[in-house]
Amino acid sequence: MGGVAVNAESSGRVKVGIIGPGNIGSDLMYKVRRSKYLEMGMMAGIVESEGIRRAASMGVPVSTEGVKAVAETEGIKIAFDATSAAAHVKFNGPALKKAGIISIDLTPAALGPYCVPSVNLDKLKAEPDINMVTCGGQATIPVIYAISRAAGAAYAEIVACISSKSAGPGTRANMDEFTETTAKGIELVGGADKGKAIIILNPAEPPLMMTNTIAVRVKDASVGIEKIRASIDQIVSELRSYVPGYHIRVPATLEGDRVTVIVQVEGQGDFLPSFSGNLDIINSAAVAAAERIAEGMLREGGAKQ
Repeated sequence: MGGVAVNAESSGRVKVGIIGPGNIGSDLMYKVRRSKYLEMGMMAGIVESEGIRRAASMGVPVSTEGVKAVAETEGIKIAFDATSAAAHVKFNGPALKKAGIISIDLTPAALGPYCVPSVNLDKLKAEPDINMVTCGGQATIPVIYAISRAAGAAYAEIVACISSKSAGPGTRANMDEFTETTAKGIELVGGADKGKAIIILNPAEPPLMMTNTIAVRVKDASVGIEKIRASIDQIVSELRSYVPGYHIRVPATLEGDRVTVIVQVEGQGDFLPSFSGNLDIINSAAVAAAERIAEGMLREGGAKQ
């Protein structure tokens, strides 16, 4: 597992750290706390904050020394980075790698390979740093992959529309990285020859659910819409195992060589409001990845005992 020495935790869970106690980090904490494979080992930030105080009130060890505290905390095997692309590249990614801690990167830094659990997690379990692409990538790449495997994908374009209220400072600071990283993920994981991503912040009141429009120019339209829909339905069923609020809003249509699908994501409401499906889906995907890795660690640790 990336050269990390692993042993099953006495609790039957693997300790994890979260770097970044903001909205994303706080929601991650709620998801981790209900996991049967993961255990909170540290919530770390760089200043005293509401998120730090919230974690402390729930009995979670906290620190304002950032990645340093996570790297030096005994027993932490996996860490979620919920800060920024710049921080992951300059500080957090290298520090976690040096400490032998598997990094699950929720920023668009993409130091490690892209991970979309329903598509390619099995290929990445031994990687020391995996990147969760973006919220838009998690919501659309599985569908693009499903279309590509059924009919090929010469070009894929997505428009992710999210509530302005669910776009915090981290999202707003990484808008360029969002479009670039999502487009690359569409190509490298989704299987499209060329990808493009657009994000729209919608200020509507009441806030709207995350909606993603996916358009794919297929290579072989002769396979027909039924085969394409069946491929999409299969991947959506897998995706809903960790994102229950994900559903097809407008089923796939085929006009000439163009397939169009619209999907909607409703959050689980763990910490964030249900309209923040964009944050919920990337957190849910990150926890699903961590659980799969942790399950392997526990199985390996049990086998060594």
